[in-house]
Amino acid sequence: MHAFDVLGDPVRRRILELLTGGELSSGDVTTVVRAEFGISQPAVSQHLRVLRENGFTTVRAEGARRLYSVDPGPLKEIDGWLEQYRRFWTGPLDALATEIARGRRERRKAAEEDQDSA
Repeated sequence: MHAFDVLGDPVRRRILELLTGGELSSGDVTTVVRAEFGISQPAVSQHLRVLRENGFTTVRAEGARRLYSVDPGPLKEIDGWLEQYRRFWTGPLDALATEIARGRRERRKAAEEDQDSA
């Protein structure tokens, strides 16, 4: 399965988001995902399996619990692939940051002038 096929599913993206906070048990993941998406426990398990089989997560056993965590490998590969497109948004984002900074300076200067005239 292609990485974008894996990440194209909102449930799997949400699971990865949950795991960015650190290792979670399959039960903890299931509780959140079931509440947010209204899907069954077996469906959540299937999504966890797809993530694991495609390298996006790792799982380790701790007694009867299965603890999942993010495996950054495939995400780094996606980031590398996106590098060729990054130029399309990096420049505009840099320009936006410049404009935001300019606006802050102007507001600060106007506030100082208001204080000086008061």
